[in-house]
Amino acid sequence: MTGEHRRTRHVVVMGVSGAGKTTVARKVSELTGLRFAEADEFHPEANVARMRAGIPLNDADRWPWLRDLAAWMAARHAEGVSTVLACSALKRSYRDVLRQGPPEVEFVHLDGPATLIRDRLTRRTGHYMSPGLFDSQRATLEHLGPEESGMVLEVALPPDELAAAVTARLGLPSASRPAIP
Repeated sequence: MTGEHRRTRHVVVMGVSGAGKTTVARKVSELTGLRFAEADEFHPEANVARMRAGIPLNDADRWPWLRDLAAWMAARHAEGVSTVLACSALKRSYRDVLRQGPPEVEFVHLDGPATLIRDRLTRRTGHYMSPGLFDSQRATLEHLGPEESGMVLEVALPPDELAAAVTARLGLPSASRPAIP
């Protein structure tokens, strides 16, 4: 590359905890070759400790974390690498911060019945996110606006079907014939 960036794609699989963001984003990465990242791994230890204790994060806790995620995507863009990020991205203002990273970010909102997602949370093991924070996340959630680039998919579908829908609807390449780095 001589000063020109190859076109990259940056997809954020978003939604409340328990919606299946990580599972679907990993599958999208496997299908397409986009570089996967889990936003939870970018949280500072203080945020993780709050969530483990069942204390919801506030905006002041989230802004540095969101800026780090945007910077990660921007750095991958500068390298010519496309990404898929599993991130709650609950508010429009949070998504606005993420959009400050690469030139374009597409959002995939995994949404569905609260009872289904709550049931998933109660069966999940090994995650620091307390099921008790589900209600605060649901209250914080702002659905994608019509002017935001993205789509909403029903969480009740199997993860393989969701990943295939993301790949098809966004026109992402197959990992067997990668057109996106």
